[in-house]
Amino acid sequence: MKKDIHPDNYRPVLFTDSGSGESFLIGSTVKTEKVEKGPDGKEYPSYSIEVSSASHPFYTGKETVIDTAGRVEKFKARQKAAEHKRTLKK
Repeated sequence: MKKDIHPDNYRPVLFTDSGSGESFLIGSTVKTEKVEKGPDGKEYPSYSIEVSSASHPFYTGKETVIDTAGRVEKFKARQKAAEHKRTLKK
């Protein structure tokens, strides 16, 4: 690696996919608060991510719904309310 081209806080970080549980050890400057053991048994700064190649439908071929803000429930509630209004009009 060339010297003096990376920031001072560039180091190996363990990224953990919260959906699949897979972990990836990658060089990064992301700010972390946790420390976990890596695949080699050493401790590394840890950062949790929601989607990675281990859980993304493009890479896995499995269709999944990731709903972190309750959007699906809100949509279903609106749909149910609209259906109720339609039945009242008839």
